[in-house]
Amino acid sequence: MVPMKGTAMESYLNENFGRVKPKHSSDESLRDWRTLCGVVKNPKRRFRFTANLAKRNEVAAMRRTNQEKLKVAVLVSKAAVHFLQGVQPSDYTLPEEVKFAGFEICADEVASIVEGHDSKKLKHHGGVDGIAKKLNTSTTSGISTDKQTLISRQEHFGINKFTETPLRSFWVFVWEALQDMTLMVLGVCAFVSLIVGIATEGWPRGAHDGLGIVASILLVVFVTATSDYRQSLQFKDLDKEKKKISIQVTRNGYRQKLSIYELLVGDIVHLAIGDQVPADGLFLSGFSVSIDESSLTGESEPIMVTTENPYLLSGTKVQDGSCKMLVTTVGMRTQWGKLMATLSEGGDDETPLQVKLNGVATIIGKIGLFFAIITFTVLVQKLITHKINQKTHWKWSGDDALELLEYFAIAVTIVVVAVPEGLPLAVTLSLAFAMKKMMNDKALVRHLAACETMGSATSICSDKTGTLTTNHMTVVKACICTKVLDLTKKVNDIPDNALKLLLQSIFTNTGGEVVINQRGNREILGTPTETAILEFGLLLGGDFKSEREGSKVVRVEPFTSTKKRMGVVLKLPEGIVRAHCKGASEIILAACENMINGNGDVVPLDEGSVNDLKGIIDNFAGEALRTLCLAYIDLNSDVSPETAIPASGYTCIGIVGIKDPVRPGVKESVALCRAAGISVRMVTGDNITTAKAIAKECGILTDDGIAIEGPDFREKSLDELYYLIPKIQVMARSSPLDKHTLVRHLRTTFGEVVAVTGDGTNDAPALHEADIGLAMGIAGTEVAKESADVIILDDNFSTIVTVAKWGRSVYINIQKFVQFQLTVNVVALVVNFTSACLTGSAPLTAVQLLWVNMIMDTLGALALATEPPNDELMKRQPVGRTGSFISIVMWRNILGQSIYQFTVIWLLQSKGKSFFGLYGDDSDLILNTLIFNAFVFCQLFNEINSREMEKEDVTDGIWDNNVFVSVISATFIFQVIIVEYLGTFANTSPLTIIQWFFSIFIGFLSMPIAVYLKRIPYLLNIKTN
Repeated sequence: MVPMKGTAMESYLNENFGRVKPKHSSDESLRDWRTLCGVVKNPKRRFRFTANLAKRNEVAAMRRTNQEKLKVAVLVSKAAVHFLQGVQPSDYTLPEEVKFAGFEICADEVASIVEGHDSKKLKHHGGVDGIAKKLNTSTTSGISTDKQTLISRQEHFGINKFTETPLRSFWVFVWEALQDMTLMVLGVCAFVSLIVGIATEGWPRGAHDGLGIVASILLVVFVTATSDYRQSLQFKDLDKEKKKISIQVTRNGYRQKLSIYELLVGDIVHLAIGDQVPADGLFLSGFSVSIDESSLTGESEPIMVTTENPYLLSGTKVQDGSCKMLVTTVGMRTQWGKLMATLSEGGDDETPLQVKLNGVATIIGKIGLFFAIITFTVLVQKLITHKINQKTHWKWSGDDALELLEYFAIAVTIVVVAVPEGLPLAVTLSLAFAMKKMMNDKALVRHLAACETMGSATSICSDKTGTLTTNHMTVVKACICTKVLDLTKKVNDIPDNALKLLLQSIFTNTGGEVVINQRGNREILGTPTETAILEFGLLLGGDFKSEREGSKVVRVEPFTSTKKRMGVVLKLPEGIVRAHCKGASEIILAACENMINGNGDVVPLDEGSVNDLKGIIDNFAGEALRTLCLAYIDLNSDVSPETAIPASGYTCIGIVGIKDPVRPGVKESVALCRAAGISVRMVTGDNITTAKAIAKECGILTDDGIAIEGPDFREKSLDELYYLIPKIQVMARSSPLDKHTLVRHLRTTFGEVVAVTGDGTNDAPALHEADIGLAMGIAGTEVAKESADVIILDDNFSTIVTVAKWGRSVYINIQKFVQFQLTVNVVALVVNFTSACLTGSAPLTAVQLLWVNMIMDTLGALALATEPPNDELMKRQPVGRTGSFISIVMWRNILGQSIYQFTVIWLLQSKGKSFFGLYGDDSDLILNTLIFNAFVFCQLFNEINSREMEKEDVTDGIWDNNVFVSVISATFIFQVIIVEYLGTFANTSPLTIIQWFFSIFIGFLSMPIAVYLKRIPYLLNIKTN
């Protein structure tokens, strides 16, 4: 393989069009490249899939306004608190239709309370409980699911959907395709040609040329519009998928999962860390709830939500804690709804490839314009010289006017063909196709650029749990009262007092729940880890409901990947205040001073016991089990909800070992990545022994690789990191900051293109920092998904490899199309220019050039930009961060084919008449038809050549691509029709069977020439060696 070295064009593109990045491009860089494009043939089409900067500025202004409004609302609310004791009833009047429907408050009134943080109004309506009553809902059971009641709520309070930009009709795309400046000029030429032709030659003979151009323009417009319309439908489908968000809701007394778009005013919503607040609402109950309002207001400082400040705004994120919320306002009545309606018009950032290809189109467009002007000048000069020689330069007839018009039309059509307007849109077409197919492969692409960036990925930093493993967890071993229990067998020898403490710890210190669903069956809700531990508690004969009701919760500290622990403080009926703690085994064990022995008694934890327990943890971890330690501490009775849970002094209750099997196919996928030059690293919060066992099973940890713990990694100097990072294959007990640091060094210090997986709220910085952020669709929080570029819907590592394969496919497909289109550009330009200069006429007419333009633009993009990926793609080395897009291999193929095609056409022009024995009045017409036919078949066979840039067998798998076969077949059939039956309009003459065979043979010869061209690098390598 020839190395991809920089070219002059690549340098120019990088300098002028290389400032746009795959992520987080500045508005200035997005604005600059548009300016550099200068005059564009069809701005509506060229810039359709680019960011709408004006709309984005509107959104920024709305956020600033929201920030000011909220600041004022909070200040007014604080001031109002001092006067609430003497609140007088407000002048609020309940509308009759709302009262008749069974509600005691209208949508506008309840919306104003939350949006305005209006404590005065809230107090007047009886606080949060009063609002719930007036909304005809229960704070414990939620709303009734009676159909009529739900319809009534929708009618009076609205639905939780935002106004979206309506799908544009097919005729809008037709109108936009007609906005092409060159097509409009050709349309004027056609109109003038019709008038002059009919005036000089009569109807219908004089109308043929004009009608031919009109028909060609309409064909180009309708094929272009059809392609663009299909793309818009694909993007609409993908947008729907992106917006699918589920939330836990209590309705009719049952907890269930609903789409946020099904939420109604009065619903009781359960929120946890990482959730997006789905509607405006009021806080009912919860612990340590911290809300990030930056998405709505731009304010980065988190807001604490409590009974004193109960206002929750749609679109904000739960940064910490958990709570129940009463929905008060939905859809377009919320500020988030209004913001989203505007934001949806802002569009996605354009991708680096789109921008680069806009640059290519601009460069070639300028060259094409220059050649078009020269061609027109030469043709006119030849005509004038001829008339001067004939001494008729003062006499201009209608035929002369038509000839001048034809010259002008040829010049304009050279611009049509020369400006590869389809290049940037081919990127969009390829990305849209890939995104649609990736959806079927369980990967949802949120940002267009992620598709092409993933093709360049050199490193994947993957989570362990749920990505490399199945995330179906069960507790298979436990160490309780110093005894190791095999839970595949019956357990009955745990002392009663130890069992009581264990069950209390399991059922109270959890983020999960055991509920009875609508079918009357027991169901466990929560993360896979919580589910496994709750199942263990039920297996031991525990009762979730009675344990929860048997104590009062004073404080909750949810699990975070930074602390690697979670805790709860309980007030027990006997007056004891007890804290339970659960988390990473070695961290919790280090916080313990006591343990429960074999008799169920609490004894001091001596060094020998600590070593025994550490040995048990290592044994569990060596069997690839996740280990968690459970502990408790009794506290003073004067503990308040604000008092932090102690960091030490605990009594160890026990250690559990949780089995999470490796996913089938992961080992093969890791091997595939390694063969493709992509290094895979495991970054996990688990114990290092567990992590190493799983990494070896997956094939990630090799003999020369390093496994390191997060705390050790943090201690290393920059020099040590420079040596260590390339060798790190496993990072255990890592914090989100460790992951972020690793990603940053890989990107900046080592120039790698990094893909990172994440599921938690704290993974957002690493997902944001990475070139490609991959969030988990099942286990991932909404915060993680929003920071990600791709959502892995099945949480499977093998799907990540599929995304990499599709990314490479997109990159290669666009290179194939660019190679094909640039070849047509070069040949069409050179042929018409040299012919005009040497013979005074152009062999390819305006109608013929328009047909060639459609072959190379819309149809070429369809054929080459939609090739599905093959296994060969994962045998190449990645392009990386510095690879040239238009490579030396591509230039070799472009120039080789261009020289061959130009030589053939030049020989036909100079020797064609004598070779085929063409004499008589129609000899020029037949020769030009032959040149046109040979030229088109050269493009047709070169389209097949372009399927592979280096592989000699270009037909491998061709019949598996229905789109490609259809495009080639349709082009062939239309070429026959144009030559044989549409000669009057297309300036062609029917050809003999020999001439057809010759045209096809000339085209076919480009295939063995392509094979020889592909061997040139190997010959050069042999010479060098």
